[in-house]
Amino acid sequence: MFRFLLSFLLFQLVLTSAVKSRSSYAVKDINLPPVKWSRLGPAPIDHSINLRIGLKQSKVEELERHLYEVSDPEHDRYGQHLSADEVNELIKPTEESLELVHAWLLDHDIALSRLRYTATKDMITVTLPLESVEELLDTKYSVFENDEGVRLVRTPEWSLPLHLHEHIRLVQPTNSFFHFEARRGISRRSTKVRVSKEDITGAKHKPVPSAAPPANSTVAAVCGNFSSVTPDCLRTIYGTKGYTPRMPGKNQVALCDYLGELNLRTDVQKYLQLYRPEAVSAADGFLQVSIAGGTVQQTALNATELENETGIEGNLDAETILGISWPTPMTAYSTGGLNPTFMPDNFTTSDSDEPYLVWLDYVLSLKSIPQTISTSYGDDEQTVSRSYAREVCNQFMQLGARGVSVLFASGDYGVGATGYCSSNDGLGTPEFLPGFPNDCPYVTNVGATTGYPEVAALDPRFHIPFTSGAGFSNYFPMPEYQKRAVESYIKSLDGLHDGLYNKSGRAYPDIAAQGQNFAVVWNGTVIPVDGTSAATPAAAGVITLVNDALITAGRKPLGFLNPWLYSGGWKAFTDVTSGSSAGCNTTGFPAKKGWDAVTGWGTPYFPDILEALKLGNTTAYRKM
Repeated sequence: MFRFLLSFLLFQLVLTSAVKSRSSYAVKDINLPPVKWSRLGPAPIDHSINLRIGLKQSKVEELERHLYEVSDPEHDRYGQHLSADEVNELIKPTEESLELVHAWLLDHDIALSRLRYTATKDMITVTLPLESVEELLDTKYSVFENDEGVRLVRTPEWSLPLHLHEHIRLVQPTNSFFHFEARRGISRRSTKVRVSKEDITGAKHKPVPSAAPPANSTVAAVCGNFSSVTPDCLRTIYGTKGYTPRMPGKNQVALCDYLGELNLRTDVQKYLQLYRPEAVSAADGFLQVSIAGGTVQQTALNATELENETGIEGNLDAETILGISWPTPMTAYSTGGLNPTFMPDNFTTSDSDEPYLVWLDYVLSLKSIPQTISTSYGDDEQTVSRSYAREVCNQFMQLGARGVSVLFASGDYGVGATGYCSSNDGLGTPEFLPGFPNDCPYVTNVGATTGYPEVAALDPRFHIPFTSGAGFSNYFPMPEYQKRAVESYIKSLDGLHDGLYNKSGRAYPDIAAQGQNFAVVWNGTVIPVDGTSAATPAAAGVITLVNDALITAGRKPLGFLNPWLYSGGWKAFTDVTSGSSAGCNTTGFPAKKGWDAVTGWGTPYFPDILEALKLGNTTAYRKM
């Protein structure tokens, strides 16, 4: 009798799961194609998709609490960052979520043996033919193309059985039209930005005059008129010259490459020989990690790579970081996926992946992560779905909880590129365009400056001038740590640009650094490069040295910077009060005293930061 009852109960359990897996579908997420994307036609029937299914993380709210406690200088847990195991325990899904998702997949004849999991099983990956994905999500995929000729297979909306809505947080690739762009203004061969062949070769380059002559004779001696910003110039301005890192190895720094970008050791070597010869060994010593087929090429650039200017961004990041933070070990993560040269009819499965998730899956699986990570890529916020934005942002939260400072370039088109400043909700409402992942409250955004005393960067050489990126998120609310400063700034605007931005959204940038006329060695030649993608590795180099000083003193690294920054750390930054984040055919937001939506709190000054952190005598690094 007992055996009969047990069999009956097991049968009922299976039947219930099957019924649940067939429950009515309802739309889970909608994200219309942005204005620069248009539908070309249905997706190829032989297309396959590397589908990623994100299960609800069981204690993500608790993880956020931990993040803010260990990042708040006023909290008694400040600096007590979580281990990988502690974070994983907070984000793993419940057994119920796993069972229900498994039943749903089985009901669609998808064998569980085909599934691949992250360590915590909160993300499931499976490669499926297009028709299976369309049935699974009750949707239809199409080929979309943007104004630069990039093509993606996407669907504006997708659905799930009703009972799974609370158990699945995202499915990708679906309705995110995110197209990586390097945050640099020079050498772009799109219709947006152009530069002459003379600039590409480095010959006859006419520098943009500095906004103001250097007021300091020492700065003037090493930076001149800022026509060629070198490590010596940056180290002088930000006060790191003369500091020798004591904890190389225990302290590390990393950069991220996407879109086939390269870090060519021969170019890095020539750069260091020219501008920091004592560090030249670092050209062969930095670690390169290939993720999902990311390129680590070290051969000479071919004709196509030269035409596409492959390696300018990668070299800029590597050379700038090593030029400031040497001998701190550097890692270059190169992640494949979403290569714009691929067409829909010959996509490989890896090209369907959203590279941020691929990179995050990898780096979060590591027991030890570099304490500072610089990233110079992004796109408009509205090009990604809210579910994808939340997913990526929550994974940055995991990095912060583990003591990692994550820095992002704030963008190169001010409040938005003119001609694209409208909503993609079908209404075409005029509005400023915040960036992604700049909108995430768990990262630190870096704007760009130029000259000395520094002003917000502006370079008129391009079809669309380069201006330091800034904005207010439409996806993420303004975090508590920045409310006081940002609300005061908004009040000071006295209604300027009302209706064009979300006054209650996460605001950026948080800080700034030099970002114009960087000397970069590419293809054996020194060329000038602009962009917040120059400012970001420069700031990352300074933060790396701060972490070295902290670790030397037996203390924890800064980790997630923003709570410290907004609660008083800003006093160690040099305020920038001139310039604006012009864009969208407007003057954008003006720089002002204190925090502003152009340069944030301003630029870092290493001795002041050490002093603010009570790290001993900083006389040797004081302003001259």
